[in-house]
Amino acid sequence: MKQVIILFDLDGTLIDSTKAIYASFCEAMSAFGYPTPSLDSLKATIGHTLEDMFLAFGIPKAQVGDFVQAYRISYRAKMEAGTTLLPNAKEAIVFAKSFADLGVVTTKRGDFSAKLLDCLGVGEYFRCVIGIESVSKPKPDSEPILKALEHFPNASSAHKYMIGDTTLDLESAKGAGISAVGVLCGYGKQEALGAYNVPLCADSLMAVREIHRSLGI
Repeated sequence: MKQVIILFDLDGTLIDSTKAIYASFCEAMSAFGYPTPSLDSLKATIGHTLEDMFLAFGIPKAQVGDFVQAYRISYRAKMEAGTTLLPNAKEAIVFAKSFADLGVVTTKRGDFSAKLLDCLGVGEYFRCVIGIESVSKPKPDSEPILKALEHFPNASSAHKYMIGDTTLDLESAKGAGISAVGVLCGYGKQEALGAYNVPLCADSLMAVREIHRSLGI
């Protein structure tokens, strides 16, 4: 059988770091005298780059870099205590590893992501972690997925999948020419994900099972 490669998004797909993200975002906004957003309004932007998240809340483009820096200082201190694996995520990773090679593609910093995965006891399962600092064009561009695939020998002939919770993941997969499965356990809306005509599953474990089923193994 051909090699199988499964790439996972991180926030909303494998982990829940909403608590740390929200606290750090609010701290950055407050530090520069801006009102803090509601939790629901912030959750609607998670998955986008930090730059785009701050722009969405009215921060002038010329100042965004300062806000991102303040956020990252805060987030680095809060991320481990404020992050958990989503339900069934560990089972999804273990099952996926039984028949596929795995990677992570995220708009979070890759070094932060790798540290979190290690702290959560699953870092060893992934061949690569592609974060925002590894690319010039983040999701929804195809570059992060294509960059990840460079880490897998014989990727061109492999069965390749992306699992993610937002349209950014599905659009990136589409652009990269690989299959995608959406999950409903994160920040994306079912209606928006449904427009991509890909399988939608309750969580990452169900998504991995869908891939396993589709391969007939």
